[in-house]
Amino acid sequence: MVDEGADEADRDVELEDDDSGAVIAAVGRQVRLWREAAGLRAAELGAAIGYGENQVYKVEVGKRIPKPEFLDRADEVLGAGGKLAAMKKDVAEARYPKKVRDLAKLEREAVELGSYGNHNLHGLLQTEEYARALYEMRRPAFGADQIARYVAARMARQEIFGAEPLRMLTFVLEEVTVRRPLGGRAIARRQLERLLEVGRLRHVEIQVMPTDREDHAGMGGQFQLLKFDDGTAVAHWEGQLSNRLISDPKEVRIIELRYGIVRAQALTPRESLAFVEKVLGET
Repeated sequence: MVDEGADEADRDVELEDDDSGAVIAAVGRQVRLWREAAGLRAAELGAAIGYGENQVYKVEVGKRIPKPEFLDRADEVLGAGGKLAAMKKDVAEARYPKKVRDLAKLEREAVELGSYGNHNLHGLLQTEEYARALYEMRRPAFGADQIARYVAARMARQEIFGAEPLRMLTFVLEEVTVRRPLGGRAIARRQLERLLEVGRLRHVEIQVMPTDREDHAGMGGQFQLLKFDDGTAVAHWEGQLSNRLISDPKEVRIIELRYGIVRAQALTPRESLAFVEKVLGET
């Protein structure tokens, strides 16, 4: 019997012009080659693994991203000996935009991450509902599948909090990012609770920059600073329509200088958590 729920759960590919599409197309070709070698029609393979014929065709031509269970079942039915199932990791990474994958890779490799945000909360701190609300308010509007893809990518990056060895994660948040109820009151409350949960982790420090500060070293805009085990560092800047990775040592030193001053000007981590608790009580 065809699993219609599984069929509907997979989505048509909406990939940017990067290597994601090539990965999905290559996986699809492998599925088709193994199916043909087994002497099965697409409908027969679909029936055997619990998917519709149309789903199988779309996977084979690279129009849909196969779910892990699709590859597991196809591998078993087609006798691929683990070769199709082994592609799950590549497919999982290809689900996300290249710029997100590149940033996530840097975050995983970093031993220290520092971020100053002035517009909305950093992606690593966001709840799923908060992240979805941000993407839903984008203009021009994103499609539902595109929003789901971006949200999933953002949530996947948060694995960094539990990754070992633990890395030092510091965040400086403008007061307005804590107070602004993006998505509505219920979402804002859960987001504030999430800040308190994360801020109490031993390897995480969250600081709030009060709006009434008369001196502020971060007026040049938001940024992220990543330091690596070999002593090198890079900075990441995100604007309205583009992102920029800063690797020039002279420019990185400027970002490091600014971040150090911004942290000194903000509330201490203890004061900041008390501030978040106060805002939560008012929300």
